[in-house]
Amino acid sequence: MSDTTFFTTMPSPAGRLTLVGSGDHLLGLYFDGDSRAPAAEGEGCVRDDLRLRPAVVQMEEYFAGRRTRFDLSLAPQGTPFQRQVWQALQAIPYGETTSYGELARAIGRPGAFRAVGGANNRNPIAIVIPCHRVIGADGSMTGYGGGLPNKHLLLALEAKVAAAPRFAAAR
Repeated sequence: MSDTTFFTTMPSPAGRLTLVGSGDHLLGLYFDGDSRAPAAEGEGCVRDDLRLRPAVVQMEEYFAGRRTRFDLSLAPQGTPFQRQVWQALQAIPYGETTSYGELARAIGRPGAFRAVGGANNRNPIAIVIPCHRVIGADGSMTGYGGGLPNKHLLLALEAKVAAAPRFAAAR
């Protein structure tokens, strides 16, 4: 990766998003108000709207219901366990949900559902690494770093797109 870290912001139905990258990799995608997102240039980041344009375009397509998979080079920074959980999150099909316990079983750690929840909470690339698709074992909407209204918004968007005839025919 490059030593230079850059960022851009974009409007979305879920509020302003901040995208952070280095080299050709996406390092972060944060909701407005997330303390992990750079607030402005000078915090170790340089604004570079052009370098992050492909990611912004894919996010715009996602929110328009035209993209169900992202084609971005991701480089989330975390512990080996966190990266294992984030990898498993990417296997959750678009428009579907899973529980923390199911996710723990998927990574071969059935008793680690609380640790899976902690790793889910530390996901630095929201939406693209779809932590919003994880719900409580009883089907309840559990906490979400972007706020429960945004979790509902993302799940409703995906449910609507997944129910569309063109999506069902493509499966």
